[in-house]
Amino acid sequence: MQVTATRLLNNRTKTPVELTAMGFGAAPLGNLYSAMTDAQAAETLDAALHAGMRYFDTAPFYGLGLSERRVGPALADRPDVVLSTKAGRILIDCPPDQATPEMFVDVPSRRVEFDYSYDGIMRSFAASLNRLGGARPDILLLHDIDPGTHGQDASNGHLRDLFDHGGYRALSELRDNGDIKAIGAGVNDWKICETLLGEAEFDCFLLAGRYTLLEQEALETFLPLCEKLDVGIILGGPYNSGILATGAVPGARYNYAPADQSTLDQVRHIESICADHNVPLIAAALQFVLGHPAIRSVIPGARSPEEIASNIAVFNAPIPDSLWSDLKSAHLIRADAPTPTGANDAV
Repeated sequence: MQVTATRLLNNRTKTPVELTAMGFGAAPLGNLYSAMTDAQAAETLDAALHAGMRYFDTAPFYGLGLSERRVGPALADRPDVVLSTKAGRILIDCPPDQATPEMFVDVPSRRVEFDYSYDGIMRSFAASLNRLGGARPDILLLHDIDPGTHGQDASNGHLRDLFDHGGYRALSELRDNGDIKAIGAGVNDWKICETLLGEAEFDCFLLAGRYTLLEQEALETFLPLCEKLDVGIILGGPYNSGILATGAVPGARYNYAPADQSTLDQVRHIESICADHNVPLIAAALQFVLGHPAIRSVIPGARSPEEIASNIAVFNAPIPDSLWSDLKSAHLIRADAPTPTGANDAV
């Protein structure tokens, strides 16, 4: 099967940007948690393209440049593909004892400096172009400008760099000049997205983990605002970093940490209702998010052709409407959460 249906990012960009309903999150290609070879990365990207995926997301942070370097050759000379990368982190070569790989392993010896000013955005974009080779990004996203990453005071300082020291002007110039087609932010916090929308115009946001089977607070104000302003949402982290893929197994992780008992119990209840409908939990988690009209694409990661095939199968798994109504009746998802109806947008 192939994922072929596309969704328009919004109706405001000068050049239309269409995303396949399921895209490819390329953080694993930066050796996230474990190493892979360039050949394995190329095979995975080729499998994604063969499956019909036409939207790919990467970032300088993913493997300290490694993900971009691997994604570039696969997507060069592919005008049918949409690519997003990110800005805000400057990568600086350094001795190994000064490197900041965080959760990435066997990566270049580099440290990260955050810079959301005009110069920082432009330097980050130029460095990304160099690593990507012939591939050109269509979407440029501010990466992790939220308080959860920096703390409130530092986040406020980065917002000043963005709006008072030219960072947003840099994004706008790149878009107006045709270097990119759309601008936004890639973050783990919908509240910072609301803050950004209160300051300036953005085309889209990549929101990781904040609208899932376990979290729907974004329905209060943020997602309705996106509908009103025609701002497209790309949904990353549909499994809340693991537990909605693995289920409530020992060691299950929720938002990158061991899940607490309350979360485990909630997931077990969801799993039970999914089992009543012969639906895998992972399929319900992946397809649920696409029920909201503001969400244009969901981008689970993959590190092998086998995981691509698994993602496609999960994306296409039949889910009866009664599953969603039963989850609502059990108060496991919000009553006002839009849900998919019938078959999803895949063939």
